Amino acid sequence: MKRKYRGENNMPSSMTQARNGEYHHHWPSDVGIVAMEVYFPAQYVSQEELEKFDGVSSGKYTIGLGQTRMGFCTDREDINSLCLTAVHNLMERNRVPPGAVGRLEVGTETIIDKSKSVKTVLMRLFEASGNTDIEGIDTTNACYGGTAALFNAINWIESSSWDGRFAIVVAGDIAVYATGNARPTGGAGAIAMLVGPNAALVVERGLRGTHMQHAYDFYKPDMSSEYPCVDGKLSIQCYLGALDKCYQRYCHKAEAAAIKEGVTERICIDDFDALCFHTPYCKLVQKSFGRLAFNDFLRDPSPDTTQGGRYCGLEGYRESKREDTFFDKVLEKAAMACSKADYEKKTKPSLHMATNVGNMYTPSLYGGLASLIASSSLDGLVNQKIGMFSYGSGLASSFFSFRVSKDSSQGSPLYSLHHSLSDLQKRLESRACVAPSTFAEAMKLREDTHHLAKYTPVGPTEALFPGTWYLTYVDEMHRRTYSRTDGTIVTRPQQSESSLTSIPAKKAIVSPAKMANTVPVV
Repeated sequence: MKRKYRGENNMPSSMTQARNGEYHHHWPSDVGIVAMEVYFPAQYVSQEELEKFDGVSSGKYTIGLGQTRMGFCTDREDINSLCLTAVHNLMERNRVPPGAVGRLEVGTETIIDKSKSVKTVLMRLFEASGNTDIEGIDTTNACYGGTAALFNAINWIESSSWDGRFAIVVAGDIAVYATGNARPTGGAGAIAMLVGPNAALVVERGLRGTHMQHAYDFYKPDMSSEYPCVDGKLSIQCYLGALDKCYQRYCHKAEAAAIKEGVTERICIDDFDALCFHTPYCKLVQKSFGRLAFNDFLRDPSPDTTQGGRYCGLEGYRESKREDTFFDKVLEKAAMACSKADYEKKTKPSLHMATNVGNMYTPSLYGGLASLIASSSLDGLVNQKIGMFSYGSGLASSFFSFRVSKDSSQGSPLYSLHHSLSDLQKRLESRACVAPSTFAEAMKLREDTHHLAKYTPVGPTEALFPGTWYLTYVDEMHRRTYSRTDGTIVTRPQQSESSLTSIPAKKAIVSPAKMANTVPVV
């Protein structure tokens, strides 16, 4: 049965009218991620083959970084096309009418225009419906922009500004580096999220630890180049330091909330069924999980450091200051060893996209979330608590959590979300593997044509996935035109009539699938 949406006159609201005529605010229920759409490029390069091509030691990329494959874009794709693809497919596959969207926000650090936002390009998907009443804009701070956009969407729905419609958040980036040690940590992709009440993944209200700081660990001051300036050692220091602070603040808030409920408890790794991290490269995530174990050790009033104990090997670090231990290899090894079993269970399943696509920047954390869902059984997801660490250089960071819905019945948002991601492995395997020389040529072409006008891309379009938007032309005034490949794609399972009906839409709104396949950007 196809979902039905109520008309605008029945639009739900965060305001209720009392008998005296006054309006009172109340929280919408279970606000969070209702649906997700994952997009990555249709081609990749093998990291093992790249090691040989670059003339580095065997295992430097595959073992040292924990990377297996790296997705990349040809000159046919840019940040606008990535986000067009993710948002269009999200709406099409989940049968979301354009009129049912009241907010659309983009998180990205891939900038091709210093004034015009990606969000305004995405508005072409809504033209046929006549819906121009859509709040939101681009949000930028390195890899943190997607999380900031998600927080903004949550805050909008939980405010008096909410008019009862969905929010869409799309995080997208193209991560490329100059030839050298950093190049194998690249990647590309976009993830669109449908945000609303009665969600599959509910953001736990009030449980958020944030750390912001001024640092030049990774930044992009040269607008003529896609390549960043990177201080590798400082970047690791900032990442681990931010993780320490965000996790401590999250724990303090969670413990304070428990006390208000009459419960005294110390928050630790055990309280999470799964933990997802922003993933510049997979090896850093394993080290970061060990870092959380080290934080738990410091907070534990009576830690067990005996042989085989929970914190075995950490006994000599009881009085250590966190900021003095970022590059202590002995501590790092001990923390990873004592937390290995928990890491294998709670975090490793979330790294499938990261090791096979690479660092997608803003979508990285949410690619981990998608990987976790895809690798879990439906029943195994029910009511799980998922910790999330988001980091963006410069720096901005947060630790927050989702509580998975208890309803996994057929047609529920959780059932549909899980089913929609069940083909993730198949899609990853369907990509074309290209030679490292072809990858290097593609990177050189992107470098030579970056911000070039006028320009007609030369990359092939035949291998693009169905439903992919791609760049067709950049005119002399830098105006970009896009087309879409055959949009024939498998529809997501239909939801029950009761599912998502709290989000209304206008009747008889033109579906984005019926729009013309060419979008000129003016």
